[in-house]
Amino acid sequence: MEVIGSYTVIAENVPGEVTIIKKPNEYTPIYDVKFPTIEPATQAVLDSIKDRLVEVVNVKISEILDPKANEGIKERFIDSAREAISRELPALTDNQKNILAGHLVHEMLGLGRIEVLLRDANLEELVINNSSETVWVFHKELGWLKTNLSVPTEEQIYNYSSLIGRKVGRQITNLNPLMDAHLTTGDRVNSTLFPISTKGNTITIRKFRREPWTIIHFIDPKNKTISPEVAALLWLCMQYELNILVAGGTASGKTSILNALMAFLPPNQRLISIEDTRELRLPDFLHWVPLTTREANPEGKGEVSMLDLLVNSLRMRPDRIVVGEIRRQREAEVLFEAMHTGHSVYATLHADRAEQVVRRLTNPPINLPESLLESLHLVIVQYRHRKYGIRRTLEVAEFIPGESGKTIFSSRLELLYRWRPATDTMEKVRNSVRLLNEIRLHTGMTDDEMQEDLKEKEKILHWMLENKVRSVNAVGKVVSEYYHDKERVMKIVNSNSSPEPILGKDIMKELKEAV
Repeated sequence: MEVIGSYTVIAENVPGEVTIIKKPNEYTPIYDVKFPTIEPATQAVLDSIKDRLVEVVNVKISEILDPKANEGIKERFIDSAREAISRELPALTDNQKNILAGHLVHEMLGLGRIEVLLRDANLEELVINNSSETVWVFHKELGWLKTNLSVPTEEQIYNYSSLIGRKVGRQITNLNPLMDAHLTTGDRVNSTLFPISTKGNTITIRKFRREPWTIIHFIDPKNKTISPEVAALLWLCMQYELNILVAGGTASGKTSILNALMAFLPPNQRLISIEDTRELRLPDFLHWVPLTTREANPEGKGEVSMLDLLVNSLRMRPDRIVVGEIRRQREAEVLFEAMHTGHSVYATLHADRAEQVVRRLTNPPINLPESLLESLHLVIVQYRHRKYGIRRTLEVAEFIPGESGKTIFSSRLELLYRWRPATDTMEKVRNSVRLLNEIRLHTGMTDDEMQEDLKEKEKILHWMLENKVRSVNAVGKVVSEYYHDKERVMKIVNSNSSPEPILGKDIMKELKEAV
């Protein structure tokens, strides 16, 4: 038996000792997590306390429906549980009381021992296939791992799914055996019920970083997802309201890149985001209204589709519109019509290459007329290298509309940058034609001025990287200050001074705590 790694994960004071081991007779490494032992007599006391806690802790319906109140409910349960444990088991140490209180909260308000796995920053995915198999997890560096945990019954898996759904207004029943939802932490959840999933009930949880990736994480040499040169170009495109589609395969980082680009938005513009499940997280001070879809109730009423939200968003005077993912023809039609009516639009699409984006948009089931695509400026393609566990920006391409009088197929995508696997670098293929022409047309900037602007932006990105300005609020603050007082920001950057005059004490404190 070989030990690959070990560490401790703590959730609500409950520690989980994780050891990842490789056994000779197993094809997959084992994610072994051990918890503090609870004696049978102690467990009996906890069971009796659990029954009383429901009566003691007064939870209002308004709090249940308010995601912001969730932490307050949890804190009240922990405090009440700790008081009850102190009365019933006074001989225990404070640490033991805290662990037992956290254990009770996990059982009553959460997903039991799986809550500890959800706190493991090394995991991307957590999967319950049925009650007869162990829980699986996807480790960022090691890929799929088996755990030593399992959910004892199919009913318990169903209860967990129902609990998750109720908190965000979703339902899963025999009539509606499929559910897309999210946890209050933002992690995305998909659940299915038997017999749709023939082996048993399932839960798949896609974990998201508690502090989302920013463009500074992506240009960091440790990650090398995107080059600073490309990041500066994307910043310029975002500043001057060009329309962008982010494409890629599953878990390639489409939403992460889209989220990172949002920090480049001017703070005096209104942004409407539309998603099936809430994934985007933007700087706190942006003028942002997030909208999410809603499924129909068991009677088939009350559905709010992405198309409904998209049409409605056009009546909300948005400057920018972000759509989580384009899937259907009507959604794409309204989205591209929004581009034509002067709105800046950003969205994601499943496609592996830039040319595949155009094929997907112009063929069934989306089947848009190619003339609609003229308003699309830029396509970014994300790639996930499964063997090495890395994510890269594979291609950046601009859309060149066809000339009038030509055939409908005269439009084309021209690659600007391409990732070269042999050297693990972004390679420039050609200079932009349309992007710079569009910016020149709307700003009057000369080519030299645009090149100088790009160099300034690249310099700011390097400065943020060197000064560890990485959080969503911190990056957004620097960008906003750049728009507000460019000379002041460049003076600080050129002198390589501390970012505190720009960020302020509160954000600086957040950055230090994160480190």
